[in-house]
Amino acid sequence: MSWPARHISRFIERKPAEVCAFLADYRNLPTWAAGLSAGVSEENGVLLSESPMGRVQVRFADGAELGIFDHDVTLPNGKTFHNPLRVLKNDAGSEVVFTLYRLAGVSDEAYEHDAALVAADLDRLAAVL
Repeated sequence: MSWPARHISRFIERKPAEVCAFLADYRNLPTWAAGLSAGVSEENGVLLSESPMGRVQVRFADGAELGIFDHDVTLPNGKTFHNPLRVLKNDAGSEVVFTLYRLAGVSDEAYEHDAALVAADLDRLAAVL
């Protein structure tokens, strides 16, 4: 079975290498990813983030140099969510694309709320860069 997905993207007037360098530094998360991070630290190789959902673990996939910032977020209750995030070349700038899956049992209102939060995070990212 697959989940419905929505791709939410923003154009950023910076070269992909610049966007990737910014995203690769986890200390930058609180400046743009309010839906994930109000503060971040690393303990024993694990990235911990203070989020609206409580203290979560964040694990990024390999591939930052290729624009891959897919990340798994593990909630305090142990449930893990996979979040694809990519940086793509778009002419002289970059397109940052987040894939929001609609998991089973998520209401229309909750899904739209999550989509709005992701869009706001990407807007902040574009403004910061």
